[in-house]
Amino acid sequence: MDVGLLSPMSWSSPESPDSPIPRLIEKALLAHGFGARLLTRTRVPIIKLCEKPGERLRLDLLDARTKWEKGIIDDSNEAVDDVIDDQDAPDGAIAALAIAEIENLSPGGQHQDSQTRSGPVERTYEEQLASLKQADSQSLVAYYHNAKRLLRRLNGRDITISNATDFKDTDYKILDDVANVFINGLHDRDLKRRIQAYPSFSFDITSEPSNRRSLVGAFMMVEGEQLATIWETQAMIEKSIQLRPDSKFVVQTWKDIACKKIFGTEPLTLNRELHLALEHLRKIPLVQLIQLKQDQYESPTQYHTRAIQITNGLCPARPPSNRSFLPEISQHYISGIRDKHVRDEVQKFASCTGVQSLRTLARKHKSIHLATEYERAIEKGLYREEDIPAIKEYMKILQGDFLHQTLGTDKPIVDAFDFVVPATKKTTELVGKIRQLPDPSKLAPNKPRDRYHDSLEFPKNGVGVQCDINFSAHLALQNTLLLRCYSYTDPRVRPMVLFVKHWAKARGINTPYRGTLSSYGYVLMVLHYLVNVAVPFVCPNLQQLAPPDPNLPVEDLEDVTTCKGWNVRFWRDEEEIQRLAHQGHLNQNQESLGSLLRGFFEYYAQNHVMSTTRKRGFDWGRDVLSLRTHGGRLSKQKKGWTGAKTVLQLETGALPDPAKAGVNNEVKSPIDGIGQQAITNTQIGQFNSTEGALVPLSKPKELKEVRHRYLFAIEDPFELEHNVARTVTHNGIVSIRDEFRRAWRIIRTAGKNGQAVENLLEDANAESEKTEGKQFTELLEEIHGPSIFSSSATN
Repeated sequence: MDVGLLSPMSWSSPESPDSPIPRLIEKALLAHGFGARLLTRTRVPIIKLCEKPGERLRLDLLDARTKWEKGIIDDSNEAVDDVIDDQDAPDGAIAALAIAEIENLSPGGQHQDSQTRSGPVERTYEEQLASLKQADSQSLVAYYHNAKRLLRRLNGRDITISNATDFKDTDYKILDDVANVFINGLHDRDLKRRIQAYPSFSFDITSEPSNRRSLVGAFMMVEGEQLATIWETQAMIEKSIQLRPDSKFVVQTWKDIACKKIFGTEPLTLNRELHLALEHLRKIPLVQLIQLKQDQYESPTQYHTRAIQITNGLCPARPPSNRSFLPEISQHYISGIRDKHVRDEVQKFASCTGVQSLRTLARKHKSIHLATEYERAIEKGLYREEDIPAIKEYMKILQGDFLHQTLGTDKPIVDAFDFVVPATKKTTELVGKIRQLPDPSKLAPNKPRDRYHDSLEFPKNGVGVQCDINFSAHLALQNTLLLRCYSYTDPRVRPMVLFVKHWAKARGINTPYRGTLSSYGYVLMVLHYLVNVAVPFVCPNLQQLAPPDPNLPVEDLEDVTTCKGWNVRFWRDEEEIQRLAHQGHLNQNQESLGSLLRGFFEYYAQNHVMSTTRKRGFDWGRDVLSLRTHGGRLSKQKKGWTGAKTVLQLETGALPDPAKAGVNNEVKSPIDGIGQQAITNTQIGQFNSTEGALVPLSKPKELKEVRHRYLFAIEDPFELEHNVARTVTHNGIVSIRDEFRRAWRIIRTAGKNGQAVENLLEDANAESEKTEGKQFTELLEEIHGPSIFSSSATN
């Protein structure tokens, strides 16, 4: 349930950043024992409200409120980089929204980098440049992110396809300076020297034409040179591994690109070449082996699988019996194990037994690692007291000696379980109990921290009635009226929308704060199909059928033809729509609901000509869904929605201090001649580096950053500059498209043989739990041998 609260008599509108109303209502609700939480990073204020919060939740909400009253900024439970719209998620639980540090590489090869908060800047332009240095233990990726933050603090931006046409000399100046100090600040002096020697990175300003650089290009050059150097300096034993000729060609191609003397004012062209060459360098098996390291949350099984893939790349012609016994590969595998205790135990086992089989070493790694995970889980109290004795007993078995199995002559030694934890009767019974307990790798602290976790999020059950209070969401009310009128145009609209929303929820792709799409977005996708794709159409375009402006005074037209300055005209005569629909005068479409759903999933699953009509499917990369438009589609290029951007807005629920709302004018930059303007209420929300109007060098606490993405584009029916799908990240759009393809595969297969191979509405979480259970069983089989469960069945 959503509740809209309007207060037209207020001296300041509740959605205004300087309105105290949302905070006052939040305080009153908390005082009366309700669970209440004001979300300040939404486009209009929203209070999440529940009837009966648990004691822990109630205390946490009160604590969050107290911190706000004391001026303590706590970003742990709300997004730093983005917001969620009330229109975007009218019926979903809203929590923190976060984005990946690096979303993806665009076709042009440049990063769509994310915006992060920067504190007040007090140093000069030159001092800030000089501060960029790579620490001894700092990774290249972390160092690159520091450089991106510095570039933003200096009013700069990296060049991309979307902004290349309006890139000015001042933009290039700042970008060149940051790219230069990025290379100068590298900790590896030899690496820095080699890169600076390349003509493609020369900073010779006298060259004609002068080379233009990009920060992501400099980053790729550093990484690529690191990989090329690894290949050139690492010599494997020739008896075991020969340096492959194709790898030599890849390295030489990289050198040729880096030695290109002139590329002029087209850094994006160079970036594309660098990106392609870098991808080939990363795939060189020898480079992968030298860099083989277990990631922080990479399981031993995943790590072992990666090592096997590298082995196959190094020795494609060798039989499997020899690949597993390459001593160099096995030693790199052991050296790359992340946990020192586990690494030492595996090394001790290898030294004592002389084993060089990669599979056997990985089995020992998995055994010790599992014991370590159990130990951490017990320390955190994640298992029941009655289960701990059995777990500790099993840990001793895992930490014990591996025994060598005697193999019969009829069994080949290749891939056999030569060393395993013996499957005695006692062990078999114990493993049977362990199998029924949760996998410790799926329990904190043994799994990655959920970047989207929100400690103040309301549980789905047990807290009574829940609702959202939206303040002055005038456009949201217009959207609601439009959707209601569409639901009256045909009796198939409502059940189709509900089915798609249920499907998206079951498959886990309707959570905006996790980078996917809101329920409102799916409603617009359904309506787009029914209005513009189905033949003949199911719903008429209500905005195209808007009657002439009513004969009313201008002041009375608000919320009838305009709202917040946007055109909200549509055919809103609900009684007439229902009458004509009942008489069958609004459409000639006679398809069943199932047939419409089939076409809906096919349309979004592929962009070829559809099987039921001559129309082509949706092009996710180029198209914008536009419900108001005849035909229903615009191009991203036409809308200008081709690259992510970040804008600034005032924070909701805090009184702005005009004295702090300006720019830090103490900072000097090479473009001081261009006036740097103070932030005003009319300016906030639309700041980009353009000639004569620069992004402020710092922002006060009252400002929030709003991230707009256009990986998936759905134009709001009224607010035409608002992308309803702007919360969709790279991983999110991959998940959404995969689910549409899965649904279409299931429907298409069922249509051919009358049977569905999978459950279209299977809960994604339950499916994931089944997969995890199967993986845990396979892990136990790997450690003890496949006979462990057959013995259990026999007993």
